Order: sequence, then structure tokens, then C-alpha cells
Amino acid sequence: MNRIDRLAGTILLLQGHRGITAERIASHWEISLRTVYRDLAALGEAGVPITCDATGGYRLMKGYHVPPVMFTQEEAAALFVSGTIADQVADASLKAGLQSALLKVRSVLPEDLYERMETMKRTLAVWLHSGTHADSSECMLPIQNAVLDRRCMEIAYDTAAKGTVTRRRVDPLGVLYYSGHWHLIAYCRLRQDFRDFRMDRVRDWRVLDERFQGHNEFSLHDFVQQQMAGSLGLLLVILVDGPFVDRMRKSLFWTAVKEEPLPDGRVRMRFPVDSEDWVAGWLLGYGGGVTVEEPASLRQSLCDLACAVCKKYQP
Repeated sequence: MNRIDRLAGTILLLQGHRGITAERIASHWEISLRTVYRDLAALGEAGVPITCDATGGYRLMKGYHVPPVMFTQEEAAALFVSGTIADQVADASLKAGLQSALLKVRSVLPEDLYERMETMKRTLAVWLHSGTHADSSECMLPIQNAVLDRRCMEIAYDTAAKGTVTRRRVDPLGVLYYSGHWHLIAYCRLRQDFRDFRMDRVRDWRVLDERFQGHNEFSLHDFVQQQMAGSLGLLLVILVDGPFVDRMRKSLFWTAVKEEPLPDGRVRMRFPVDSEDWVAGWLLGYGGGVTVEEPASLRQSLCDLACAVCKKYQP
């Protein structure tokens, strides 16, 4: 990267942070601290008002803004593709903001880039495979705001979609998207513990005026890992034939998968699952491409299921 591009990028770094240290700027550009100080001095001489606070953080003087951002061809294309993909998993409350943001991006593009994006719009499409489309509600943006504002929520939750609805007051701590659904991670005052609520099972909800305190040490990442370790208690060991390995990897969204390549081209995979009945139906879709080693009871379940299918379709 040439120095002009780096100086322009440094202005954007300063504008995007309330205070950024010289060390972080150096790490971002992979340059020395001496070079950072030279760049900051050059920007100051060019009339960019840079201030430094008591903690050593640099920022642009309040009220100063750089002109509208101009995108390179690669940056504009990346934003467009990312927006197209995100549109598949965003609910209605997020899509409005996403479309507005992309409209603003297109409005500042020079004519040649604008035409290129319009051509890409006609020639690029994204379809997520069946079952991964997000819930069609309009709740994720208000709920995300509740997380950021630390406002309590009241939800009516249908546990395991069995029709048993309980009203709960919760402290929302994060939102996740996986397996085709949005999930609210919150502290449930009814259960006195942290819980994972699937949003398609939330029958109604409202954000309260009450603000919650605490949970400062809560880690969304650690919670998800603990949930997987605790709830997925059945260890599955399978042998996957070579042509099916990539397909199997793409279907495993969790991270606790151990792989062991074998000399014959197969891969032994070990990972936890939560339901033997569900796994049997899932593995049947791989035909003879997957062999179950453990648990032994799953082999019998697969045999029974395959026989039931054959019986149904025999002439």
C-alpha cells in the first residue's frame, strides 16, 4: 500500500474511533511506531485536526468530518455481495436498514462503478439451502437495541414448541443466528439462569422501561460452548467416505468436531449430538457414504429406519 492510501485510511481510523493509540494504528497497517508518528505529523501539517487525550488515544477534533467515502471497485463489489448474503438471514426490521445503507453506498459511487454494481445486481443471486431462511418477524433490531441499552424484556415462550407457553422476564445479553433461526441469549429470571431462546418460539414479546444491572462478565462465546458441551451428550463416531466429506463438513455448524484422515481416503469424525432418533434420519440421507461406529444402538436404529422406508415403497 502506498503512503497516500495509508494516510487516507488513517483518517478513517481516527474518525471511526473515540480514541485510538499509535500502537493500534501501527498494528493495523503493520508499520513501525516511528512511521505512525510521521504519518500523524504529515496529516497535521495538511490541516487535519488531530488531538490526543490523556490516555494516549488519538482522534479527530470534534466536528471535523472527512468528505464522503469513495469505494474502490473491489470494496464496492464486496459490500454488494455481503449485503446480498445478509439479506437472506436478516428479518424485516434489519432489512429496511440494510437496504437504506446499500442505497447510500450506491449514491456515492462514480458512474462507472454504479453501472458495474447494476450489472452485478442483474447477474448475481444468493439462495441459501432449504431450512436456513431466517424467521420472518420484525423483532431483531428492537431486541438488539434492548441488548445495547440493557433494557429488560418480557417474553411468552413456547418451550420446545410443545404448546406450553410461559411468560418470562429476561435480561437480554446477545443475539445469535444459526441453523436457520435467530436466538436470544438472556438471563431468565424465572429459571434463575442463562437461557437460549429460539425466536420462532417466542409467541410475543415487549421491551420494558426497566434497565438491568450486572452480567458484566458474561461471555456469549463461552456460553455457546458450554451449552454444546452440556446438552449434546451423545458422542457420535462415523466413517465418512471421501466424496461425502465436504458435504458432511458443511452440515456441521458446531465446532467440537474431531477428524482423523484414514489411509483409504475416508475420514473418521467424532462429535456430540443430542438426539439419536434425529441423527438416524439425518445419516440415512447419506446412503452408504457414512458408516456408524458408535454408538452401536444407532446402527440398529438406521437399519430399522431403512427397512421401514423399503417396506413403504416396495411394490
